[in-house]
Amino acid sequence: MKRIGILFVCHGNICRSPMAERIMKHLTGKAGLEEKFYIESAAATSEEIGNGIYPPARRKLNEHGINADGHAARLMNRADYSRFDLLIGMDNENIYDMRHICGGDPENKIHMLLEYAGSMREVADPWYTGDFEATWQDLIEGCTKLIEKFGGTKTDSRH
Repeated sequence: MKRIGILFVCHGNICRSPMAERIMKHLTGKAGLEEKFYIESAAATSEEIGNGIYPPARRKLNEHGINADGHAARLMNRADYSRFDLLIGMDNENIYDMRHICGGDPENKIHMLLEYAGSMREVADPWYTGDFEATWQDLIEGCTKLIEKFGGTKTDSRH
């Protein structure tokens, strides 16, 4: 069985994308689908490279029993386009940066996360809003719908 490779991308890879990565891994594990997916996260910019998950994002994950240890922000690169089946951005600026990094999107792999939940709304950036709960809710909604679409099963998004 071919695993579905998903790369979550946000501005610095310290808030939204590593949260999405950890949430997706948590939900697929609960659903017994961890072998169906290969999940990573990356940054669209280089300013946070090497840094761990931002402390308030770490606290939000821990609050829901999700381990946030062992993360180091990395920069998305052109090779990621061929390594992953889906490259999921959190906002319009991420999508623009991702297309620039990849030299376009000839295979239609680059999408907004909430697109899978039927919305073109951006995932709120808690770096600016300080509202990690709103970001959590957006990420749970998007990841749950991704699993339903590509995992072939309904998912219990309760944590």
